[in-house]
Amino acid sequence: MSAILTRLYVRTTEREGQTMGEYALIMAAVAVIAFAAYKVLGNDISILMTSIAGDL
Repeated sequence: MSAILTRLYVRTTEREGQTMGEYALIMAAVAVIAFAAYKVLGNDISILMTSIAGDL
């Protein structure tokens, strides 16, 4: 019985594999923020780039 409890404890305290899921969530959040920023600032950035290209 003690061996089973020890194995169960080791399995529940292991953190291996969890970091990949966390990285995926962070990358998804960054992608959503980047897309929202593009939607909000996209037109302004386009105008700015056109102005810079015209000045060159």
